[in-house]
Amino acid sequence: MSRVQAHYDDVADVYDQRYDVRQGRLYHHHLSRIALEQLPEGGLLLDLGCGTGLFIDHYQKNGGSAVGLDISPGMVAMGRKRCPDSEFMVGTAEILPFADETFDSVASLLAFSYLTHPEATIRECQRILKPGGRIAVCTLSWNMLTRIVPVVYRIGERIGYQKVGFLDHRYSYYTEAELKALFLRAGFIDVESTRCSFAHYILPSWFFSLAQRCEPFVERHFPALAFNVCVSGRKKEDG
Repeated sequence: MSRVQAHYDDVADVYDQRYDVRQGRLYHHHLSRIALEQLPEGGLLLDLGCGTGLFIDHYQKNGGSAVGLDISPGMVAMGRKRCPDSEFMVGTAEILPFADETFDSVASLLAFSYLTHPEATIRECQRILKPGGRIAVCTLSWNMLTRIVPVVYRIGERIGYQKVGFLDHRYSYYTEAELKALFLRAGFIDVESTRCSFAHYILPSWFFSLAQRCEPFVERHFPALAFNVCVSGRKKEDG
């Protein structure tokens, strides 16, 4: 069992306290909206690192059906409770247990930083997408604040702070250029990127409210201050 899997099994029952209440809910909804804008309405979605099914819930309400894949059995169990009409399974993103050209779209929110073989994952996404299918990945990117996040998490684990995500793990944060290059090498076309989410859930409540009001302006004019990058692409049509 990997340390990432063990950590998320331990916090599965409290995971939604991070992303489905108060600031975390607003933060996750913002990222979900941005990802949904890059994906077709309806069709079959694969959610990589699906957690407790929060994004799948959004996608279903938008008219689609979905399959969730996560390394943590605890997370998968919670996802099945949230979205009983969807399929959830335990697995890793580097080798996907699906036939070629199975899905209309692929999404991954806030899970890409954990991957040890991101190129293999993107190639697998290319393989299991139908021709013309789309992919959207939202993950933490480098800015002035995210550079200290691994240090904070390392300290948190050392002192036994049992909190979702507080794991002394080798995170991989990506620039827009790095993620776009991964997509292009895998053969995706129409690759686009945007920086998003200036209002991060970990901010003090007074600053979060201010950041949320400023978020559209910051994302448009000062994107380097945003915490995440969302990259999307399309698989070529046959022929």
